[in-house]
Amino acid sequence: MSIDHDIERRAVALDALDSILPFDRRDQLAALLTDDDVATLKHLASEGMGDNTLRALASDLGYLEAWCQLATEDPLPWPAPESLLLKFLAHHLWDPVKRSEDPSHGMPAEVEIGLRSLRVLRVDGPHAPGTVRRRLTSWSILTRWRGLTGSFNGPSHKSALRLAVRASARPRQRKSRQAVTGDVLAKLLHACAGERPVDLRDRALLLVAFASGGRRRSEIAGLRVEDLLEEDPVRTDPANPDSPPLPCLSIRLGRTKTTASDDDEHVLLVGRPVMALKGWLDEAGIGEGPIFRRIDQWGNVDRRAMTPQSVNLILKTRCKQAGLDPTLFSAHGLRSGYLTEAANRGIPLPEAMQQSLHKSVTQAASYYNNAERKNGRAARLIV
Repeated sequence: MSIDHDIERRAVALDALDSILPFDRRDQLAALLTDDDVATLKHLASEGMGDNTLRALASDLGYLEAWCQLATEDPLPWPAPESLLLKFLAHHLWDPVKRSEDPSHGMPAEVEIGLRSLRVLRVDGPHAPGTVRRRLTSWSILTRWRGLTGSFNGPSHKSALRLAVRASARPRQRKSRQAVTGDVLAKLLHACAGERPVDLRDRALLLVAFASGGRRRSEIAGLRVEDLLEEDPVRTDPANPDSPPLPCLSIRLGRTKTTASDDDEHVLLVGRPVMALKGWLDEAGIGEGPIFRRIDQWGNVDRRAMTPQSVNLILKTRCKQAGLDPTLFSAHGLRSGYLTEAANRGIPLPEAMQQSLHKSVTQAASYYNNAERKNGRAARLIV
């Protein structure tokens, strides 16, 4: 049986995951993965693993298979011996100073060239420690799902990882260098203040993503009309029964990155974001299916949902149009910006977390701590 036939067969098998893997990514993974890998991914999907988690596992597995084949000339073994785990660390976390003195230090040139040709390696220098840890975690999870025991918790592996992270000397990068706070959001909305379909869509997208608690880009891209539930109007001032009413919607998010498989999370939208969302749906004639869709250069609205990557691209495009540096912002800035803005406005942390759906108080509180430090007196002893 030919190699091309094997790849085609795996691509067809991965069609079962078409809602998780983009079409071009499916074909790439079909060439990288083995039949057992594909069977494992399909099994995890049937067990109810979250889409984002499964997408990350598939991506990491494809990378690991490609790296192992280039580094050892053999497919990824299950379970992986400790020596292979140490080789992985040596290839991805290394000392840049040592590399300048010894070109053989770190990832071998032929392995790096091979990974770049397969379009699975894009970074220069040592990998981010978080990326390496995530791939090792994926490797460990997949090992356990195969009913095997690996060496991921061995003392040698843990010690080597700790030393390698220290040697790589690569500072942790924020997902978005700057938060999309209220003032930034106002500039972005001004940049899409027109009445073209693309303006209506982008305006609704930005308002919904921010006001719903800073939703992740995958959650925004995956929203469907069926997830919306009309709620009774609420008062502009809850304490004043005579204040003007505002439209209210409930958005069902279902399972998210931080929820269990049986959770059914929802958040509320009130006022302006609701009107912007309804305006977009009415103009585009969308009564069912994906809410945020692709729009071609002639203004035609596609039936397909936009990708999570498109959410990031829209944000950066609107940043540039608003006169902001797009390299400073990413879609995650909407999430961090929501909590930062909530802190700036004095909203209690538990109330903000009900909307953002953060499970970690420590993570959510970090945005509040930063806001309090900037607004506090401790940093203003000499001004």
